[in-house]
This record gives sequence, C-alpha cells and structure tokens, in this order.
Amino acid sequence: MKPNTFRRLLNLWPPFFFNAIRVQSISSDWTELRVVLRLRPWNRNYVRSQFGGNLFAMTDPFWMLLAMHQLGNDYYVWDKAGAIEFVAPGREDVFAHFVLTPAVVDELRTAASGGEKVLHWFDVDVTTRSGEVIARVRKQIYVRLKPKHR
Repeated sequence: MKPNTFRRLLNLWPPFFFNAIRVQSISSDWTELRVVLRLRPWNRNYVRSQFGGNLFAMTDPFWMLLAMHQLGNDYYVWDKAGAIEFVAPGREDVFAHFVLTPAVVDELRTAASGGEKVLHWFDVDVTTRSGEVIARVRKQIYVRLKPKHR
C-alpha cells in the first residue's frame, strides 16, 4: 500500500479520528512520519490540557509500522513495550516526528538474520509547534525473521 493511501486510512481509524489525532505525512520510503494531536474540548483532561492517554496513542503504532514497511514481509514486527514521561502540560496542538533511518533498519535486519528475536528501543518527543517538549515516549519493538526465510 502506498504511504499516502495508508495515511488516509489511519486518519479514518476511529481511535485517531475521534480523538483528533492526524497523520500529517508519511515519506514515500517509509523513513519519516509526522503526526499531530489537535487540542479539542472532547480530548482535554480535567485541567484543560492534552489527555495523557491521547499523547501516548498519538505515538503508539508508528515505530512498528515504519519498521514493518521497511523490513518487508519476511519479518515479524510487534510492539513489545512502551513508556511515557509527561514533561509539561499540553495546552495546544502537539506534534511528533518519527525518523527510522535505513542504517537502523539494516542493524535490525543484521541482528535478526539468524532467526533470533531482536528488541530495540525507539524514542520520540511530543512537542508544541514552537518545539517545547510536552512528553517523551519510548517504544520497544520486537523483530524476528520468519522461519521460512532463515
């Protein structure tokens, strides 16, 4: 599937659509992705800032999806673990920019070449338009070469 078609489908996915999470762009080679969480009356918390669950949700699937599309169908790729550190209240729209370089994908491919499971941590900051960090998110993905390709 082409990245732009995939982006449109993700933006219609109910957990994103109803929480004002929008994938802004996916690069044609699946190395970069940008997402925004719009602050709306229905996704604010009690103190009128971004709801923490939505801050995590806006970052949740993207390291796995970028890795899946770059590695291809010969690999299992799953989310394994995640953590979020809330740094400041998000009182406006917030953004995350994911970059998964070919060099990191090559490292994953090499580490998994013998059929071993590979666990790799990725980090992304959630920021305001001006660059203020609102949250730091860590996600661990699991990569393994499928048996028929070993």
